[in-house]
Amino acid sequence: QVQLVESGGGLAQAGNSLRLSCAASGRTFTSYAMGWFRQTPGKEREFVATISRSGGTTYYADSVKGRFTISRDNAKNTVYLQMNSLKPEDTAVYYCAAVHSPYGSQWKNDYNYWGQGTQVTVSS
Repeated sequence: QVQLVESGGGLAQAGNSLRLSCAASGRTFTSYAMGWFRQTPGKEREFVATISRSGGTTYYADSVKGRFTISRDNAKNTVYLQMNSLKPEDTAVYYCAAVHSPYGSQWKNDYNYWGQGTQVTVSS
């Protein structure tokens, strides 16, 4: 079992930055690739970014490429999502997720564990 707890969400103005954190506990963090997803009311949960269990490989949704950066600190059992140049359309609940695999996935059904989510609201 892996427990994931997100933090760092909040209110930001367009153009500003936020950094989300996801702290993992339970089984060995380095056995899991990690991902970030987001969801708005009435819509499917959508892929944002993923990072391999070593941290050496990352992949982003086109909508955030060049603005968001995913990283991980395996010594701290934590994955981060640095969000720069925020836009109102980035407003969503952001979830981190873990998959027992060397590499992550853009498909939410591949993930084994999920956090409870953290709200990000970007005002124009």
